[in-house]
Amino acid sequence: MNLTIKPLTPDLTDDYLYFFENEVSHDNPDQDWDRCYCICFASDDHSTIPDPSLPSQRRDMAVEYIKNGKLQGYLAYDKERVVGWVNANTKTNCTKCFSWLRFVKDVPVDIKENIKSIFCFAIAPDMKRKGIASALLTRVCDDAAKDGFDAVECYPNTHFANEFDDFRGPMKLFEKHGFHIYHELDGWNVVRRETATDVY
Repeated sequence: MNLTIKPLTPDLTDDYLYFFENEVSHDNPDQDWDRCYCICFASDDHSTIPDPSLPSQRRDMAVEYIKNGKLQGYLAYDKERVVGWVNANTKTNCTKCFSWLRFVKDVPVDIKENIKSIFCFAIAPDMKRKGIASALLTRVCDDAAKDGFDAVECYPNTHFANEFDDFRGPMKLFEKHGFHIYHELDGWNVVRRETATDVY
């Protein structure tokens, strides 16, 4: 495997769309949301937009979000093929998005902190357990330190449930990369890695 990690930029929009349309599978019991395009974790106030119930609506939103920088993260490439994605954005910019209000609304928010939040991982099914999520996580941590963030924060389930419900990443992945439990909630944790930490 020849792995390259690239920040999501407008010139990679076609690669991003192709990945969600052809490579990714979340084993989502709601088949209408199989092509989620990861638009529900973005720096936008979802109370001001219509419910994106159709894949075509979500696709259009993804294109617009990538163009204006509201959807942020990294794509993993094996040569020319996109094999992974991580959604990573500034925490305080995302607290009114659809999935924040649905999944992590109980997470403490301090507007004085500069936190990079990791909301979602997606890996091509045939490329799982090859270190791609680990490589994506490392890149997020490295760039967060360079960009002046205080910490990287993630929201894993306490125990594995299934592929769909563990889209935020497994707890053991974050433990391996030096994250610690910052806040405990019912069935899942808020974990952090301060950017000054050099444990990988």
